[in-house]
Amino acid sequence: MDNTLLQSRIDFTGMKQAIFRLLTEYELCAYDFEWQEFTASQLIEMARQSGRLRPEVEALIWEAVTEFEKRGMYGANLEPYVPEVLEYLSHECHLVVLTNNAQEAAQEALHNTGIAHYFDYIVGREQMTVLKPSPSGIHYILRYYPDVPSERWMLVGDSWIDGKAAQDSNIRFAAYKGNIKEMEKWKVHPVLHINDMRELIQSLVWKTK
Repeated sequence: MDNTLLQSRIDFTGMKQAIFRLLTEYELCAYDFEWQEFTASQLIEMARQSGRLRPEVEALIWEAVTEFEKRGMYGANLEPYVPEVLEYLSHECHLVVLTNNAQEAAQEALHNTGIAHYFDYIVGREQMTVLKPSPSGIHYILRYYPDVPSERWMLVGDSWIDGKAAQDSNIRFAAYKGNIKEMEKWKVHPVLHINDMRELIQSLVWKTK
């Protein structure tokens, strides 16, 4: 959703730093840990996997994350051509939003930008057992549409975490203005690279292959 549908202004570096501070404060992370090399979702998952993350501390972490999300999505604009592309695609296929953001925040941002009605479903972090790059959210969506095989789906995103989630679910990934070097680093291989949303209409690779 962020930087794919919406021109997000979320301060992801600040968010990660806030998470890191809480992890060190509650002795869940060493002070010299290279937190900059990981996503916010990876930092949280590492804390969970430690077995020492207490519910009240995790609640503090999510409060901090939610505050960054709210500030970053307030007044967000759409990426170019998004309404036109969604209007076309909504008549051709199922459209679902999958975001690591809170579902309520995502719904509010999509309603405020006037595009929420194009989507069958908006899946936020509450519906996932583990955040992207885990495929948990995609598996949730696939279960919601049991009659649509995985090879008929495509995930469109700007980040390697989107591509990794897609690959681990055996669905196609289209990179929108993505950092190709970062994707190569994480062994993410998009079937399509686009810089203009209208290219999705021109390609429709899921119908031709």
